[in-house]
Amino acid sequence: MKLLIVTDAWAPQVNGVVTCLQALVGELRGLGHQVKVLSPEAFRCVPCPSYPEIPLAWNLWRVGAAIKEFSPDAVHLATEGPLGWAARRWLLRRGLAFSSAVHTRFPEYLTARCHWLPLGLGYAYLRRFHRPSQAVLVSTERMREGLASHGLQCLMPWRKGVDTHVFAPRAQTTAPVKAVFLYVGRIAAEKNLQAFLALDLPGEKWVVGDGPQRHALQQAHAQVKFFGYRHGEELADFYRRASVLVFPSLTDTYGLVMLEAQACGTPVAAFAVPGPLDVIVPGITGVVGDDLAQACLAALELDRARCAERAGRQSWRASAVEFLACQPLLNGESPGIDLPAQAARGF
Repeated sequence: MKLLIVTDAWAPQVNGVVTCLQALVGELRGLGHQVKVLSPEAFRCVPCPSYPEIPLAWNLWRVGAAIKEFSPDAVHLATEGPLGWAARRWLLRRGLAFSSAVHTRFPEYLTARCHWLPLGLGYAYLRRFHRPSQAVLVSTERMREGLASHGLQCLMPWRKGVDTHVFAPRAQTTAPVKAVFLYVGRIAAEKNLQAFLALDLPGEKWVVGDGPQRHALQQAHAQVKFFGYRHGEELADFYRRASVLVFPSLTDTYGLVMLEAQACGTPVAAFAVPGPLDVIVPGITGVVGDDLAQACLAALELDRARCAERAGRQSWRASAVEFLACQPLLNGESPGIDLPAQAARGF
């Protein structure tokens, strides 16, 4: 099948959406499908206001020509940004079907960054974008229920995975003498990083990532070690060297970094909110609760081998097969791809 993925989030951006899409594309090609990604790298862009590392495409009149040139069997709109809207408009004018996905809790992110904007405005935006989609893919059942309560329809499950070749325990990893509490991700307001940095914890705090709040938080917390972005095996080594991954976000829909850390044998401490509640197996791969400091200390006591074994069951190959089963062809028909039993066992 020829599949076009339209996304406003792509390399060199570093976030869970990009990680997920890159893994998906690799697996789909490995399954023999022809995949093209329509991303900002093929367009002229301007920096997103207040978040300059995110490029926004503006010469959107080229989107239709790009779709027509590739002549796909199916189109997936991965994000609700300028490219997603432009592709949506072109497809609807021609009566063509498509799928879409909700990767982030966009309304909550919007309100976190712009406190004067009501939460309902963000959900109205999501409803409008996804209403024509024949399949709106979501990561978890809890996320599906939440979006359905806000009026979104045609919601279908698409579970995420982890690269168990990279993110796995290594016997030669040298554990630090002191406890290390690690954060991995964007350094931005919606990630609630201050809740972690303000904790009174033994040992050291490490931050791997970057974003608009890095300079201010690094100045305010001189005792915390900031490392910037890390990737692949280098990132996996940070997970392995950490005692606990701390995930302070209150607004994430999933949190792939939690699964990556767990697959390396590092348990996660997080608030008891959607995202962590869907990824963490309490007492095995992490600890959730209303008191983040207590969760961090309790996570220190968990069995790292048991944590890695449980998290390592989720493969990207199974995730890709599930994605394919949800894709409508441009004429609205099903591609006839079933989710085989062996793929389901990857979860």
